[in-house]
Amino acid sequence: MPKYQIDHIDQKILSFLVKNARMPFLEIARECGVSGAAIHQRVKKMENLGVITGSRLLVKPQALGLAVCAFVGVQLAQANQYPTVIEALKNISEIVECHFVTGQHSLLLKIYCRNHDHLMEVLINTIQNIPSVMKTETLVSLDQAIERQVWVKDSAADRRRNK
Repeated sequence: MPKYQIDHIDQKILSFLVKNARMPFLEIARECGVSGAAIHQRVKKMENLGVITGSRLLVKPQALGLAVCAFVGVQLAQANQYPTVIEALKNISEIVECHFVTGQHSLLLKIYCRNHDHLMEVLINTIQNIPSVMKTETLVSLDQAIERQVWVKDSAADRRRNK
């Protein structure tokens, strides 16, 4: 996909939408000093180009009783088994993210579980039973200090910050 060059208005639009995807286009238009139609057109263009891929409703896992967040590094016996392992991992609902990474692990998973017993169950009876999973290493998160979407440069905020 070609890189899309965003201008300062697009930056402002993205900055507002990343903070609050439900922010009305007319409110964004007022903040940007353009028409509501212009905001709608720009957002549609960014959607068509793949800059914006949708909006999401965020649910706090703890509110659903998922008190343990863990990151699991997975070593594969054979790297070429990656597609098969990914298909098996897609069936484990506790896994909310999976990244193919460099370093000593092939995959890095983010998992939410009810408690440590549940985490142990997922690790031992599910993930470690997938053919080609050679080894796992688990890190339990004690606190999430930062939670945000991708950083979008807000030129006005940057100018205020740099004064």
